[in-house]
Amino acid sequence: MSDHENRGYRRLFGTDLTFGTGFPLTDHDENAPPVDEEMRLAAHAEEVGFDALWVRDVPTYWPKFRDAGQTYDPWSWLTLAATHTEDVALGTASVVLPLRHPLHVAKSAASIDRLSGGRLVLGVASGDRPPEYDAFGVDEDDRGASFRESVHVLRTVWSEEFPELETRWGTLDGRLDLVPKPTVETLPLLVTGRSRQSLEWIGEHGDGWLFYHLPRRTLEDYVADWRDVAGEKPFSLAVSVDLAADPGAEPEPIEQGFRAGNDWFVEYFRDLDRMGVDHVLVSVRGDDPERALTAFAEDVMERV
Repeated sequence: MSDHENRGYRRLFGTDLTFGTGFPLTDHDENAPPVDEEMRLAAHAEEVGFDALWVRDVPTYWPKFRDAGQTYDPWSWLTLAATHTEDVALGTASVVLPLRHPLHVAKSAASIDRLSGGRLVLGVASGDRPPEYDAFGVDEDDRGASFRESVHVLRTVWSEEFPELETRWGTLDGRLDLVPKPTVETLPLLVTGRSRQSLEWIGEHGDGWLFYHLPRRTLEDYVADWRDVAGEKPFSLAVSVDLAADPGAEPEPIEQGFRAGNDWFVEYFRDLDRMGVDHVLVSVRGDDPERALTAFAEDVMERV
């Protein structure tokens, strides 16, 4: 086992295509979701076979984006989700590193990894909501460099005791240590999108690549390019799914995905598997979230 592969990472990236889903699981994208219902659905998603539950890091609400993630702070939300589940991986999609002090990220992430028994998989990103950079006093044009330096700090304070580091955020002179350490030497990091980095950098410094829904031919090229620079490191994809009542319904495009019958989705995900996609973060749409999760698990996941 690699010293980056904790329990959650191993759950997601084996030999077969795996599936996760993301909060909020109820249809609340601007206001705080009902906590008890969200946690009930989280346990249900694990029960019907989903491999991961993902949260987004959205520090502030910008109406132009029409959503606030799961509204609650991702660390608090994942801690709660950990107490309502047993084996499912817990992921961030993704922590916006330039807006956070890396020592706070390191502490929070290692704590959740320990409290959940090694289930945390850390998606990281450079962010995409321009007003937030001003709100946090961050130079938007410098977020690529800040992202790289933050990754270096995270890797160092997780894997070394009493490290010495000189960074833009401050100085570690060997008198302080970051505790707790995670369950592995350094938590697995999935770089999201480009994060203002070259693909070569992502392949060298990340433990996988998490990308958004893409047209088939574009996705083929992206996966091939990823294999060239990263070998067998995993490739993950986010896709929105709206299951039509007719199992044979042909696909219609929706934002970041498709509306189609389950027969089409079975072939679509089989195709992704053949293409080399390792994990899919599925946003399952539907008026009845529990029924939608169950239908996707039984009519699509089990057949793929």
